Amino acid sequence: MNELRAPRRVASLSAQLVDTLREKIASGAWPVGTRIPPEHDLVEQLGVGRTTVREALGALAHLGLLEARRGDGTYVRASSEMHSVLLRRADASRQSDVLELRAVLEEYASGLAAARRTEEDLVRLRRLLDEAETIAGSQEVTLAAEADVRFHQAVVKAGGNPLLTEVYDVLSTAVAEQIGDTLWPAATAAEHADLHRSLVEAIAARDEVGARYRAAEIVKLTETGTDRRK
Repeated sequence: MNELRAPRRVASLSAQLVDTLREKIASGAWPVGTRIPPEHDLVEQLGVGRTTVREALGALAHLGLLEARRGDGTYVRASSEMHSVLLRRADASRQSDVLELRAVLEEYASGLAAARRTEEDLVRLRRLLDEAETIAGSQEVTLAAEADVRFHQAVVKAGGNPLLTEVYDVLSTAVAEQIGDTLWPAATAAEHADLHRSLVEAIAARDEVGARYRAAEIVKLTETGTDRRK
């Protein structure tokens, strides 16, 4: 008896283009927040028709990876489908819920960072901490929030868990958008800086318990500072 053979399926040109553009996004060649090349440039670069490009861009927008802004072009909104889903969920959540989840992730990830960090991780953390403190001193609130996010993302990344890193990257973006538009009182900002320094030193000393404690205190201070600014 002859075995049945599954029919060969050939993806449409637009489906192939979706995969190509998704890879550009996932690889970081098109980072989140950047504007992608205009439609006519993509047509020329890829050697496909305008309709094919539009179908591919529309599919990626439907997946939540791209966002078309009228009169301004198309921007990368998320690096993956999971990123897109988590971002929408965080945006729709209460600030307190986002902060509580952040506390859980940061506390655990800081312990991992203390256990698994490399010397390169420490160099990166200290550089980002110096950068964050310099920007905070300038009172450029939005830039300071972004610098703080980069620091904490590096802490989580030092833990060596790619899935945890991806989830946290989405969450940290939501936190920055929710609380990064108001200047903290000087005393709170100073305490915030001290805790960050202590966190890095705990990670350097491979002190898992100390790193987790300081991470929890940072989030607690963030919650307190946010309440004061309301």
